[in-house]
Amino acid sequence: MTHWISTLPGLSPDHAARLAALPARDVPKGTVLFRAGDAANGFAVVLHGRIDVNLTGPSGREILLYAVEPGQSCVQTTLGLLGGEAYTGEAITATAVQLTVIPKPLFLDLMQEDAGFRSFVLASFARRMNDLTRLLERVAFGRIECRLAAELLELQNDGVVVATHAELAARIGSAREVVTRRIDGFARQGWVSTERGEVHLRDMPALRRLAASLG
Repeated sequence: MTHWISTLPGLSPDHAARLAALPARDVPKGTVLFRAGDAANGFAVVLHGRIDVNLTGPSGREILLYAVEPGQSCVQTTLGLLGGEAYTGEAITATAVQLTVIPKPLFLDLMQEDAGFRSFVLASFARRMNDLTRLLERVAFGRIECRLAAELLELQNDGVVVATHAELAARIGSAREVVTRRIDGFARQGWVSTERGEVHLRDMPALRRLAASLG
């Protein structure tokens, strides 16, 4: 927590002390932090781990809007605290997470009184909006197979992606059945092989060429 506070330029000693006094929480993987319709009651600062924020449509199709990792912010929380908007998505801890929560009254005081904190929040908000714009462009204009290839390359560790087809579909804004068909097609071309819950990348140069055509 002290390290996070030290990254805020110009934070007053009083405000730094109030933030430093906030407790850290350890949250297990798979914990739901908020659901659609909930009100924002505090600003979560991720110290370790990752939180995934998903949006589910009327059909049940799910898309990963963004992930929140140390140094990043949740745009839905910022909108909720500043504008009173209810959450439209759902946040789930993708890993074990350590976080601290700035209560809404303190958050609003800091936004009004402390330029350093305000700059941190607004800069994080702007970066997140850029991420959402790129996501919209990929979903609206990118071919499914290109987005899938790019996501597999992003997630791979030593050539192995540990994720279900449903999880991959949520990350690229598609349906599980579509992802399954595309992966089967990749497998027929010898680019990947599959095991339960895993995709093994056999021809990463071919996947990179396909991913490169995304833009």
